[in-house]
Amino acid sequence: MARLDNKLICCHPRPHNEEPMSWIETIPDHEWTDGELGELHGQVVDRTYGRVDNIMSIHSLNPRGMAAHASLYGSAMAGTKSLRKVERELVALVVSQVNDCHY
Repeated sequence: MARLDNKLICCHPRPHNEEPMSWIETIPDHEWTDGELGELHGQVVDRTYGRVDNIMSIHSLNPRGMAAHASLYGSAMAGTKSLRKVERELVALVVSQVNDCHY
């Protein structure tokens, strides 16, 4: 375990003897009831599962960073004249599979 800016970070082994994964302190999404996080919740919650994905919840200590991430993702995944949204999603899926990433 290590400390970074008084935040406890611990590493746990990943499957298949891969490099350790860091665990980052977050604010649980059920506590995002007001303020900046309350305003962002509707934008970043996975409506299918009713939860916020880890890739977004790591920004809970920095709501401005979360808003920037959500905006960048929305811009990158929006359809354009050259690539429809569904085609961008397929590219993202293949890249994630090649990188062994479930996102």
